[in-house]
Order: sequence, then structure tokens, then C-alpha cells
Amino acid sequence: MKISNIHYGKEFTKQFAILPKHIQIKSLEKLELFVKNPLYNSLRLHKLKWKLDWLRSISIDREYRIIFQAQENDDVLLVSIGTHSIYEK
Repeated sequence: MKISNIHYGKEFTKQFAILPKHIQIKSLEKLELFVKNPLYNSLRLHKLKWKLDWLRSISIDREYRIIFQAQENDDVLLVSIGTHSIYEK
């Protein structure tokens, strides 16, 4: 997997704005790593299951996740960010 461009969805942007500052910083660091090497082990990249099987997730830390959609031309749309509860939305 290669990343050309990252696009920020409306829901992601809203959720990001209310995250604790240290999680915002950590998530930006993880996104930098994601662009450089999407398969880096600490990101724990995986495809979601069941009704969300068109989405993928990377880990920010043990609690927080970023959910994204792979798009054409190696673009990525960031859909959601938060704790495991974001899987239920």
C-alpha cells in the first residue's frame, strides 16, 4: 500500500478538534508514519469486518484509532478518529 494524498472527512475533522491535545499530537505523528510506511508494525493496520469491511483502521495508541477509506490513485480519506467506540457509529 502506498499513500499519495490524505483527505480529511468532515466527521474526522470534528472529532479531531475535541480530542485531548496529546492525542492530537500523537495522531499527527502516526499519520506522518502512515504516509512514509503504511505497513509499519506499530500502526497495526487492518481491514474492518462485517458492515464496515470497506474501511480500514490504524492505531494511535492502545485506546485511540483512525478509521479511513482507501480510494483511487493511492489516496486516503480519513473518516473517523477516537476510541474503540467509533466502530459503533
